[in-house]
Amino acid sequence: MESPRVYEGKVEAKGLTDDQDMRNQHREEEEEEEEEEEKVLLMKSLVQARDPAAKEVDNLTLRRFLKARDLDIEKASSQFLKYLKWKRTAVPNGFIAKEEVENELSQKKIFVQGVDKARRPIAVLFAAKHFYSMRHMDEFKRFVVYTLDGLCSRMPAGQEMFTCIGDLKGWGYSNSDLRAYLAALDIMQNYYPERLGKVFLIHVPYVFMTVWKIIYPFIDQKTKKKFVFVEDKNLKATLLEDIDEGQLPEIYGGKLQLVPIDESTES
Repeated sequence: MESPRVYEGKVEAKGLTDDQDMRNQHREEEEEEEEEEEKVLLMKSLVQARDPAAKEVDNLTLRRFLKARDLDIEKASSQFLKYLKWKRTAVPNGFIAKEEVENELSQKKIFVQGVDKARRPIAVLFAAKHFYSMRHMDEFKRFVVYTLDGLCSRMPAGQEMFTCIGDLKGWGYSNSDLRAYLAALDIMQNYYPERLGKVFLIHVPYVFMTVWKIIYPFIDQKTKKKFVFVEDKNLKATLLEDIDEGQLPEIYGGKLQLVPIDESTES
């Protein structure tokens, strides 16, 4: 009869330990949130003093810049002020109209529909539909902004990130465009921080890895962790870990039809 009591005691002790661990974790999370809130307010005061346009920006945006700079107020403020300056020049009307990116849209290389299990909007990018010979850099940059703004507009309350499926099937050297890739990366990392949730790179040809090795050093450490290379044999199973079948495009074994980004509507 002694053994069961000892066993029950261990179970009870373990339960108490688990409860304590959960309380400690919850307390740490609350402390981190309080620290973030305090720093957001400090950053808000700092940037508003330097640029009156900062008064029109909400705290969530400031928090994203702060997180992207590891809660360093000076670095986050500096990058945010650069963002305000960039936006006045790059997006003078406050948004990018379809007419400004007609060439890019005509190539039908980005589709947006569905959400993953975390309720992040899903973008599907077909890299083999991008051609250096057809690209005009200014329009391409506008197209990146058009795409990111479209994804952000589809984010439900409480969600600030999106998921991307980067399909490289058929990609070759005629599609390789380092300047465009680095320009898109620069815009996303510096002006849309903490918006990218995850990227699934699928159907990746071996030749692409040469370009990837050049791009990789320009990706910040946090973003590097968000890229997942998926083997063809594990494609559907891997995607289903993050995306329900009903939200997955048909071409990957799901049930949704692909919708070009300019034809998609907000969720």
